[in-house]
Amino acid sequence: MREPSTRPSVVITGAAGYVGRHVVRAVADLGFDAVAVVRPGRGGDIDERARIVEADILAPGFDVGDIVGEETAGFIHLAWQDGFVHNAPSHMTHLSAHFALLSAVADAGVPRISALGTMHEVGYWEGAITDDTPTNPRSLYGVAKDALRRAAHIALADRVEFAWLRCYYIYGDDRRNNSIFARLLEAVDAGKPTMPFTSGKNLYDFIHVDELARQIAVASVTKGVTGVINCSTGHPVSLAERVEGFIAENELPIALEYGAFPDRPYDSPGVWGDAVRITQIMADAAQPTE
Repeated sequence: MREPSTRPSVVITGAAGYVGRHVVRAVADLGFDAVAVVRPGRGGDIDERARIVEADILAPGFDVGDIVGEETAGFIHLAWQDGFVHNAPSHMTHLSAHFALLSAVADAGVPRISALGTMHEVGYWEGAITDDTPTNPRSLYGVAKDALRRAAHIALADRVEFAWLRCYYIYGDDRRNNSIFARLLEAVDAGKPTMPFTSGKNLYDFIHVDELARQIAVASVTKGVTGVINCSTGHPVSLAERVEGFIAENELPIALEYGAFPDRPYDSPGVWGDAVRITQIMADAAQPTE
């Protein structure tokens, strides 16, 4: 069992991951005792204000009492294996363990639970994705996330405040991700003057990982915030504009070879999050309290 904290705590699973490290910092910035849950041996380079707990949270028989207690005000579930490999079998084989974990946290009396979703739950869509946009995922990653969202809502929504935080195209801290921005940096490291590219015309909702982390942290600890929340900017930007901006911002000596790769027929010409709700949540949180 963990030692109790004198402050309300927020538990973050997947705390050593790409997004998790930033969420830990954002939770600590809000004044909570951030409990960073990581897999054994993965506790390095995490905000020094956090309490690090090493645990295999998806293992059979795992005791949630090792990571939550009476002082736990919220539980943020980010942990997910193979998030960058969208058709990895692990998405389906681990699904029941994710559901069992969230159920056990609710059984332990934690009042607020949030879990990280993805736009890939929706599948092909053109335009803004709202809270109630129908889902038709086209990858094992999207199928598993969508199934967890649906199951957790049915099982938990009448017992705890449950929020599903759907994220979009993330950039920033790019050495740690598996995006086109990371590939650009790798190409520059290798001394390549150009990188093959598509037409770059598709419109996406790009959000910096620090802003995403702030949205996740605030939505996760704000009482009354439940259901699907699109953690996004709400502003579609072309892939070419965002990538060219990244090159300019970082003064990278590389150029894009437009048209070297064909645009994929199953990619939407434009998709982004409806950010009305998260914008209001963040604005309310910024208001001074009496």
